[in-house]
Amino acid sequence: MATVIFQSRWATRRRQLALALAAAIFPWTASADGLSQLQRFVEDRRGAEGSFIQTVQARSGRKPQVSEGRFAFQRPGRFRWDYLKPYPQLLVGDGHKLWSWDKDLNQVTVKPLGDALGATPAAILAGDQPLDRNFILAEGGQRDGLEWVDARPRSAEASFQSMRLGFADGVLQRMELTDNFGQTTELVFTRLTRNAQIDPATFRFVPPPGADVIGQ
Repeated sequence: MATVIFQSRWATRRRQLALALAAAIFPWTASADGLSQLQRFVEDRRGAEGSFIQTVQARSGRKPQVSEGRFAFQRPGRFRWDYLKPYPQLLVGDGHKLWSWDKDLNQVTVKPLGDALGATPAAILAGDQPLDRNFILAEGGQRDGLEWVDARPRSAEASFQSMRLGFADGVLQRMELTDNFGQTTELVFTRLTRNAQIDPATFRFVPPPGADVIGQ
């Protein structure tokens, strides 16, 4: 995106993700409450892949930004988050580094995966640290047929203020994230393939020829 445009657009992507990234879904036997489902979720080591729809609503009330794409995920630390519409962008965590590629600019940024995850939603989905080390977790009640968990980062430097995770039948179906700018991001996961046998190459990234690589 030319350096300035890229930094602005990609900073927004990082805040929206975070995540994770990311967005991964792992199945388990359903539990009665959200915290029990979340705990089993982060302990699961099976892979998953599917599609996502991301909706970003600004505090100003302007028209929401809608993105679509596909994801693949395998714990710990391996994920592929592929924005297809309206702008192609790619996030790949290979277990050691986080790669982000803006196809329009042919520009790649890379950083250590641990530093990139930190206290983010992606850390809940892909990390291997105890949840209560970086997050304050609480039951979020029921809404829209889902069991919810509320999560707030312990670090004042986190990129988001709060996050809600919605579960049904042992599956993470939605994430709602409020960032430090008052922007709300909703992720809805669809077309899920459980216990997917994912090709390890899915989580490897080689910068395209001629790409401008930042941070390596």
